Amino acid sequence: MLPLLQNSSAAGKLEDLDELGKEEKKGETNHTLFRVFFFLVDFWLFPINFRYWIFKLPMATANSYYDDLRSKPEVIDPPQNEDMVDVGEHICDTAQSVLKPNVAVSSSVRELLECPVCLNAMYPPIHQCLNGHTLCSGCKPKVHNRCPSCRHELGNIRCLALEKVAASLELPCKYQSFGCMGIYPYYSKLKHESQCVFRPYNCPYAGSECLVIGDIPYLVDHLKDDHKVDMHNGSTFNHRYVKSNPHEVENATWMLTVFSCFGQYFCLHFEAFQLGMVPVYIAFLRFMGDDNEAKNYSYSLEVGGNGRKMIWQGVPRSIRDSHRKVRDSFDGLIIQRNMALFFSGGDRKELKLRITGRIWKEQVAPYDVNDQLDLDVPEGAVLEEIAAKEQKMQTFNFRPSTVPGPEII
Repeated sequence: MLPLLQNSSAAGKLEDLDELGKEEKKGETNHTLFRVFFFLVDFWLFPINFRYWIFKLPMATANSYYDDLRSKPEVIDPPQNEDMVDVGEHICDTAQSVLKPNVAVSSSVRELLECPVCLNAMYPPIHQCLNGHTLCSGCKPKVHNRCPSCRHELGNIRCLALEKVAASLELPCKYQSFGCMGIYPYYSKLKHESQCVFRPYNCPYAGSECLVIGDIPYLVDHLKDDHKVDMHNGSTFNHRYVKSNPHEVENATWMLTVFSCFGQYFCLHFEAFQLGMVPVYIAFLRFMGDDNEAKNYSYSLEVGGNGRKMIWQGVPRSIRDSHRKVRDSFDGLIIQRNMALFFSGGDRKELKLRITGRIWKEQVAPYDVNDQLDLDVPEGAVLEEIAAKEQKMQTFNFRPSTVPGPEII
């Protein structure tokens, strides 16, 4: 009896499962019919929504993998794995290093192009020893043909690879801190820096070999604070130079005075030196700025006594030209010592020179040809007269250049 009861209970369970399966199929059929019904109603009443229903209905394909992907949500959260995060950060860092210029590589190449002796940039020909140590051509004679790094013989080996690498570099001007923002090829950078308008000025003080460099405001403060130079405002001056023993050829008292006028600074130099075998005194003016600006100004110096006087007129030199260069070119008021003592008067045993001067800015007035035309000239000759007057003005305003050039006729 026991097996029979077990079979009957199993049969009952199977019947229950069949009924549940039929109900589920019936529910699915009803659900499908409802969806079709609402689809037809929506298509009939609202044709605009037809495309929406088409795309929303699940459509099976022959690819089960594709169907499985379509059944998943559209937005998938990335895995929060620490290893994956580290890999992602490494990839981002690599991409940034590719996009941005490699500053470290550029810096290392610049270090390779630095001479180990003078620490300046090397330019062709770049020499190297048998071990690959490099040296600039300027320092090679100083080391007596011995490598400063390994002490091996240098020979005449050129490092052509490093020269080619240097040709591919573009570097900022070394005066970037002074305002130059240019980027220049390696081999033209040196030429630019020798003419860069932002390059600093040397200290104009001539009493000692001062190595201070800087821009004009910095040098003005340096002259005032460190060298105790006299500062004056105004474009005219009247100074007296006194020397108790004029037979000693050395720098005179108040050898440098700085004047501020027209928004610029000027340095008045006065000193004694030997012109051949003749002891002389010289006074000249230097402009604290570039030469192209110095040409916009002129100055005059006057010295005299006992009813006699000497006058000098010229253009101030830029402090780009060293004090010695200007002095040795005799571009200033030169007074022989005997004449200076005669101007001083008395027993000619003490130098007492009074030098007066003036600084002015050159102003070129506009030239109006009509103001000087002869109105009685026939109309055909007007152009010839204008051309002749312009040629005359150009000849009058011509200043001989210190640089040799073609002859102007």
